[in-house]
Amino acid sequence: MNVGQDQREGRTADTADSTDSAEERSTEERSAEDNRRRLRRRLERLIGIAATEGNCLVPLRNGDEIFPAMLESIRSAEHTIDMMTFVYWRGAIAREFAEAMAERARAGVRVRLLLDGFGSRLIEGDLLEMMDRAGVRIAWFRKPLWLSPLKQNHRCHRKVLVVDERTAFTGGVGIAEEWCGDARNPGEWRDTHVQVRGPAVDGIAAAFAQNWAECADILFDERDRFVEHEPAGGAVVQVVRGSASFGWQDMQTLLRVVLETAQRRVRLSTAYFAPDSYFVDLLCATARRGVEVEILVPGKYTDQRVCRLAGQNHYEALTACGVRIWEYQPTMMHAKIVTVDGTASLVGSTNLNRRSLEHDEEVMLVVLDEDFTAMLDGHFDEDVKRSVGIEGHRWSKRPVSQRARELAVVPIRRFL
Repeated sequence: MNVGQDQREGRTADTADSTDSAEERSTEERSAEDNRRRLRRRLERLIGIAATEGNCLVPLRNGDEIFPAMLESIRSAEHTIDMMTFVYWRGAIAREFAEAMAERARAGVRVRLLLDGFGSRLIEGDLLEMMDRAGVRIAWFRKPLWLSPLKQNHRCHRKVLVVDERTAFTGGVGIAEEWCGDARNPGEWRDTHVQVRGPAVDGIAAAFAQNWAECADILFDERDRFVEHEPAGGAVVQVVRGSASFGWQDMQTLLRVVLETAQRRVRLSTAYFAPDSYFVDLLCATARRGVEVEILVPGKYTDQRVCRLAGQNHYEALTACGVRIWEYQPTMMHAKIVTVDGTASLVGSTNLNRRSLEHDEEVMLVVLDEDFTAMLDGHFDEDVKRSVGIEGHRWSKRPVSQRARELAVVPIRRFL
């Protein structure tokens, strides 16, 4: 009898444990859903852009994944290709993209290429001539020689590719040899791009159209079909566009809402970390209320050493607040990613610096999807393993020469 009673009591305990676990999971799921709903409504109301449902997103890490996916999409285009980029430099990959777009243009596809007048100034002339002869429509965003000094400071930093109005790509990658490979050495930059299908493609296409309208006479033609989008997945996506002008911008609102809404953890990867005092204080306030704040930035391999110094000037204050800072070691860290509470993520072209937030044309995806966010968090974990953490007590004892270099860039920090 005692054995049977023990068995019954054991089964009862197991059942209770199982019930408790199920209730805990259900509570966690409800909490996550509440967090997503709260963030979505705050961003929709405060930025004024509705999120769309039914999207499919594929994160692409580094050139070995990014470039083949983009080129495959271009080569399969049947109607339209719209592409804009800040960086279009030299090398084999630059030629490969030019040849792919030229081939599609010769085949009758409407191909438009928008290049930033400053960022893409190094593109090879023969590539422009080849694409032009093939029928690619090329436009330049604010060529420096045509502008006043004031306008020259406001650049188009967006990276967008839209093919046949159904597939889009955006993120941090430029068209140059620096982005090829898999971040294995200093010559292969670390970056993230995203392939998007579903209604959010329209928002990315609008980012292209907004800048194309400034540079070209014809905004759309008979090749634009204005297709309806069928659901392609389960992700909710808001496309936020930042534009170059004066005053508070949508990108600043986006980051502010994300930081103030976060409850457990915020992870931020950025190529250029040079925030103003407002965002330094906001990061500290977020950490002080118990949110785990982690920031991943470039280490010694960076193409903007002045910007790195401007960011390092804030390390002491940030680490004192509990913010954890990591410097990536193998190569240039060029990704622009934020993840929030394991349920939402931001991916696009925006850095946490004055230039991105105040001066440049940018585009950012807000993705409300746990699986997608989990993949980006996994990438962050892998990147941290290849990084060096900043220890606050040691950083506070850094040499006077380092402090002097940091202070020397303070007068120009608003342009970094």
